[in-house]
Amino acid sequence: MKKFTPAFTIFLAGTCTMIFEISGSRLLGPYVGTSIFVWTSLIGTIMAGLSFGYWLGGIVSLRRSDGIVFGWILLLAGIFILMTVVGHDYVLRRIIKYIPGFRIKTLFAAIFLFGTASIFLGMILPYGAKLVTDNVLTSGASVGTLYALSTAGSIAGTFLAGFFLLPEFGFVKVLFTSAGCLLLMALIVFMPLKKSLPLIASALSLIVLLLFWYRAGHKTTEYVDIDTQYNRVIVYETIDANTGRPLRILQINDEKSSAMFTDKDDDLAFEVLKYYRLAEHFSPGFKSSLMIGGSGYAFPKDHLRRNPEATIDVVEIDQGLTEIAREYFNLQVDSRLKIFHEDGRTYLNKCAKKYDAVFMDAYKSMLTVPYQLTTREAVSRISEILNDDGAVYANIISTLNEKNNFFLRSEIATYKSIFPQVLIFAVQYPQPDEKEKNYFQNFLLVGLKSANQPSEFEPNPELAIYLSRKYTGNLGTEGDVLTDEYAPVEYFADQAMR
Repeated sequence: MKKFTPAFTIFLAGTCTMIFEISGSRLLGPYVGTSIFVWTSLIGTIMAGLSFGYWLGGIVSLRRSDGIVFGWILLLAGIFILMTVVGHDYVLRRIIKYIPGFRIKTLFAAIFLFGTASIFLGMILPYGAKLVTDNVLTSGASVGTLYALSTAGSIAGTFLAGFFLLPEFGFVKVLFTSAGCLLLMALIVFMPLKKSLPLIASALSLIVLLLFWYRAGHKTTEYVDIDTQYNRVIVYETIDANTGRPLRILQINDEKSSAMFTDKDDDLAFEVLKYYRLAEHFSPGFKSSLMIGGSGYAFPKDHLRRNPEATIDVVEIDQGLTEIAREYFNLQVDSRLKIFHEDGRTYLNKCAKKYDAVFMDAYKSMLTVPYQLTTREAVSRISEILNDDGAVYANIISTLNEKNNFFLRSEIATYKSIFPQVLIFAVQYPQPDEKEKNYFQNFLLVGLKSANQPSEFEPNPELAIYLSRKYTGNLGTEGDVLTDEYAPVEYFADQAMR
């Protein structure tokens, strides 16, 4: 076998390994989110698989060193990547259903879907090194060169996947193509050896992969699956259980992030967003607003429709979501709406503009707010950009059970450290019984910059209903004030799921 083939294959394996790892977050996202626990499980599992593969590849190379074994390693690496992308839905649905504990779920998901392929990817480097090393005196230089090639491939895979491949093509096609490259290399290795079984296995695997790749290029009419630079996004149609109206849902990773009625885009589909209308009570006549977290832009559209003289600035880190909102959620160009594509915290840090109201609705996954938006430093900046009679309105998902409402209690403590008045509104269960206290629901946290007591009278019957849902019961012991140094938001989310 020519030395060029193992060397190039080692570079390719490094590239495919990092593409496999980075794509893993998109594959897992709709089922377990993209929290630090998901990344920890994913990186840890792949590193463990590679380490075991390095050891195993070295052991195997001592017993037999030829192109047949090398080809089979490549073939099996490609097949297991293909199995991961084809079978992930089946595996993940059962892990979610039967495995208790969020962190255990993510670890099992990573092991089942990424462990075996990582072992074979790891075997490629030591086995390929044995094939090209024929002189003990120069073995150190040869192995060093091959490790450099593997690392260079990993660097290439990292930048290609993150900056170009995933946003442009989506994780399904990217993983199919990675598997195809490995299968093709296996076929190239086998062809000069004239071994029928490996050739047939490689050819059949490539044919199967091409069929799946072709099907992946045809979007189903039932839903749209899109990879943006930051998220995996699914758009699908359903029926609203409360009104019976046709509904289009925007799902970001594992969170139903936004929705729109498709018969007529005339109202908000998610109840919690209607509570943002309380700004009309606490800051009557308010004009300028800021929203952090655009998603499907449901509230900005509603806000401008209800308030013809108002303006709103929206900070949405993911430009892909804005494009999706324009295509699927009736987001129109409006001179009263300004959109900034950047992180909400960076916008707060540099903002010199004053607002009457700030709406917070940024989420990483179903229960996880980006930690940099939850801290005392961030809340302080929100207060600074508010006018004297302004207020902040933050959507928080939690329960009323002290055992798992750590984040809610900590956010209340954090806002109370800055705002003279902090109110909580329970959207689904304002007067819960003991059973309902354990249910997750939306809470609207309102921080008033003014110390003046707000009126409890509201002539608008809709707003009066929302106002009546102020929660004054016991939430448990006071939470910790979150800071940039200490904000274990994802740990709180994990605790809440137990």
